[in-house]
Amino acid sequence: MTTTPETRPFRFGVVAGQAPPGAAWSDLARRVESEGYDTLVMPDNVSFGHAVFPALAAAAAVTTTLRVGTYVLANDVRHPVQVAKEAATLAVLSDGRFELGLGAGRPGSERKNAMLGLGFDRPGVRVDRLVESIGLIKRLLAGETVTVDGPHHRAAEASVLPYGTPPQQVPLLVAGGGPRMLRIAGEHADIAALGVPFDAEESVVRAAVDHVRSADRPDGTSVELNMNLMAVGETVPRYLAGRIDTAALAARGAVGIVSGSPEEMADQLRERRERLGVSYVLVGDELMEAFAPVVDVLAGS
Repeated sequence: MTTTPETRPFRFGVVAGQAPPGAAWSDLARRVESEGYDTLVMPDNVSFGHAVFPALAAAAAVTTTLRVGTYVLANDVRHPVQVAKEAATLAVLSDGRFELGLGAGRPGSERKNAMLGLGFDRPGVRVDRLVESIGLIKRLLAGETVTVDGPHHRAAEASVLPYGTPPQQVPLLVAGGGPRMLRIAGEHADIAALGVPFDAEESVVRAAVDHVRSADRPDGTSVELNMNLMAVGETVPRYLAGRIDTAALAARGAVGIVSGSPEEMADQLRERRERLGVSYVLVGDELMEAFAPVVDVLAGS
């Protein structure tokens, strides 16, 4: 089912894939905020980067308007009660500036799970476990005391909010690339992160958006759509340097790329928002300086 995308205001964020030490991490958070970005988000990994919750707490402590988030937590490696507790704490300490991103675990994550003594189930099982986690986390953040004995998770009289703490409104981002995960994002999340290849053309993104929009949302609201840019003009992350032809990809209409002047890049994003509904755009920290002039053009629109 194809639906007319809702036009939302743009939001822009930076994915912090590196792990600078103390003062440099604080400086990065301040710089992201000062350059007009709305969010600073972090991937979740055992062997590289900082641990997400303490690092995001540190970033929130040195900023005032910047939202912080996980992009995304690997659902298998933490019990949902633990995730809800960490999320509630960070939401309170940041004055409501935390966004929780969850995923079922990307293909090839066996090694990461093995570091923690965990197996790596087939995709269907991991997705089922994620859906169960989402339901439990939402109930806990709403202030419920929860007892569950599900196929994947057990909890006895679990609660995560300290006495007197109101329910926490933590926006939920769910990342997915396959049809089922995209529909789950459309049904359960506030934000759907479209896991499409960076060189995908618009038809691929449109199909992903249609899966998200086809979901039956109990509250009747619509989901915010997110994508990650992998090239800003000729600027690419170091791991892609010399490996891609940005001009050729831009000429083909690859949606993970913007090109031209800041005004031309802004026009490309406006057109994609009009056609696809994608309004939340992320860039890696290596691209933030190159993309900042585009953020300045589109801020508040």
